[in-house]
Amino acid sequence: MAFARMSQRSLPRLAAALFAAVLSLGASPGGQADSGSLSGQLLIAAPTIGDPRFSRTVILLLRQDDTGAFGIVLNRPIEERSVESLLEAAGDHDQGAEGTLQVFAGGPVQPELGFVVHSPDYRRADTLNVGTVVAMTADKQILRDIGHHKGPKKALFAFGYAGWGPGQLEAEIARHDWFTTTGDPKLIFDGDRTTLWDDAMARRTREL
Repeated sequence: MAFARMSQRSLPRLAAALFAAVLSLGASPGGQADSGSLSGQLLIAAPTIGDPRFSRTVILLLRQDDTGAFGIVLNRPIEERSVESLLEAAGDHDQGAEGTLQVFAGGPVQPELGFVVHSPDYRRADTLNVGTVVAMTADKQILRDIGHHKGPKKALFAFGYAGWGPGQLEAEIARHDWFTTTGDPKLIFDGDRTTLWDDAMARRTREL
């Protein structure tokens, strides 16, 4: 998938994608990311990474275990969208919804799926908690709650994700395709997307 700008017409419909996304990725509703993994950390593409789709990307790793891994690219912004328009794309016509969300191309896999990455102050039964600083919910109710000022303090919306099969990410780590740094909320939610790769690289904790 090319990380192209999505227009109003090409905005993927979210119906059946939200919540189903959690199940399709093997995340248990209400679950906690596995301890001892890289879940919750940022993957930073090495300058020498061979896949052009991930050149200079920063990925929030939401899950890593023996079934594989998945995460959301944080520095491929598409545009700012109203919460009302996102709900409309999901088949929910809530004209009372207020506010906007930054929309991202979250990765090349299943770009029809929608995800809300958010601060952990918001929780539903299907929310995936990723460490103590971030969570992910794939249910359109979170959009309703954000639109009515009942949602998380911080949030971003992504279409698609970056995914790895069993052992695939570990193999890429072994050939030094990725650096890591801690999942700092300031980088995840507030970082300048045009400089996020440089900022994350400056904070990298170890060379893998």
